[in-house]
Amino acid sequence: MVDLDHEITHLDQVHALIYSSRERSRYPEGCVEVVESREIAIEKAAENKKLLAGKVAGPFRSSEGQRMYYLVELYRL
Repeated sequence: MVDLDHEITHLDQVHALIYSSRERSRYPEGCVEVVESREIAIEKAAENKKLLAGKVAGPFRSSEGQRMYYLVELYRL
């Protein structure tokens, strides 16, 4: 996971479903679905083993020009 400076207020941190079978530090925008709450993310990830539930920050533009989300917290099911 990425250690973000929590005093920076302009970072968007949101609950999300991540379409990946493994934990990484960042994910392309196409692999992330923003959801309304932690509970929704956990519930949907429990139904599908190919999904991770967590809190992500972003999107940010990578050096390659891709929009990426960084993992802040992975929710354990």
